[in-house]
Amino acid sequence: MKIHRFKNIEALREEIFRSPLEQYILVSLTDREIVLQPHAVRRMRQVGEDTDVSLVYTWYREINDDGSLLDHPLITYTPGSVRDDFDFGGLVMLNAADVLSATEDFEPDESEYMDGGWYSLRLRLSQGRFFQMVPEYLYSMKRVDYRKSGEKQHDYVDPRNIHYQAEMEEALYQHLFEIDALVSEEPETFDYDSMPLEDGRATASVVIPVRNRVSTISDAVNSALSQLTDFEFNVIVVDNASTDGTREKLLAIDDPRLHLILLDGSEGLGIGGCWNCALLDEKCGRFAVQLDSDDIYANEQTLQTMIDKFREGGYAAVIGSYFMTDFNLRPIPPGLIDHREWTDTNGPNNALRINGFGAPRAFYTDLVRQILFPNVSYGEDYAMCLRLSRNYKIGRIFDGLYYCRRWEGNSDAALPIEAVNRHNAYKDFLRTSEIVARVRYNREHTALDQPLPDTLDEE
Repeated sequence: MKIHRFKNIEALREEIFRSPLEQYILVSLTDREIVLQPHAVRRMRQVGEDTDVSLVYTWYREINDDGSLLDHPLITYTPGSVRDDFDFGGLVMLNAADVLSATEDFEPDESEYMDGGWYSLRLRLSQGRFFQMVPEYLYSMKRVDYRKSGEKQHDYVDPRNIHYQAEMEEALYQHLFEIDALVSEEPETFDYDSMPLEDGRATASVVIPVRNRVSTISDAVNSALSQLTDFEFNVIVVDNASTDGTREKLLAIDDPRLHLILLDGSEGLGIGGCWNCALLDEKCGRFAVQLDSDDIYANEQTLQTMIDKFREGGYAAVIGSYFMTDFNLRPIPPGLIDHREWTDTNGPNNALRINGFGAPRAFYTDLVRQILFPNVSYGEDYAMCLRLSRNYKIGRIFDGLYYCRRWEGNSDAALPIEAVNRHNAYKDFLRTSEIVARVRYNREHTALDQPLPDTLDEE
């Protein structure tokens, strides 16, 4: 079976019409040479026929410059695998009839997308049909990206890719409309001015979960304590059984605004669980504002800026923008991460396409106490923001308020592929759950019978 290089939807349809007797078509998604294992095509076709799926993809190996092989396992495609950078590898087998059916009414401009319409195509193929991953290494291709996981982490929001991002947003909007998963109702807001603050309660709490960050925790706490505000605030640090001297540094800080929650490790808490400890503590203010234990605020007005935004729009959460820096605060690519893909009209929908909301993040405490974070150490913030964006208004600040420091001590600085896959699978799970919840909500509360705008700009 010939391997066809995917160019665009229109060219793929033409290839299928030229091979009318072929049930499946083998398509390369890369310019790299594909080296097939013996009987690989037969195996992929066999799986496709046995499972009657629209798409088959497999594990593969990458060929290093020295000729050695690196295993590259993949993860299972789920309804929540709607991010545009889902890794199918370099080779897929497509059910020809399903491709023709899914693209029968495709818009010609979809073939002009920067990815040729691949994202639109695979979203359509996933509607009512299944994809099958084969957990077998059936081909190899040359390795071209030697960056560590932490260096790749923000590719999806690189401002240089803004036009690509806009096209992918359009494709996802169409998909969510077709499966009845759009957030379309006016989001709820809160009138904070009419809500008196309880006696003795701080307006805001900076929440810092920490475990073994002896080299950075003082910077983070001092950054929080140095904030200049017109309201009372405190800093809640949840020390999750640190053993490297972090706790001793915390205990040495003499400031009545610092509140320590000291865990002994028997609680079995991840970062999300530590957040819940802070939220449920009686000292937690009306608003809980995030600060990671190895990061700092960009200036002394960050906290004031975040709380002013809450008051301005009655938001359930406020999310700022951050600068990528090295340990010594020197800028590193891609620089400012401002998540300008977020808009008030389509942000809650487009958030399903990306892997994060931004930083710093702040929440209306009494609301998130009703939800709570999942007790994990990856994706807990994404889970909360997705849930809130379903029904509540999210405020965005596009100015840089936060320094996100990348260094060898970051927990995601150099993850093996297996750990990256676990993280991606977990966020796909979160997206699946959220999509299902949104579909259920729409079918129970609203009738999405309005016509789909030709473009998002017409909303």
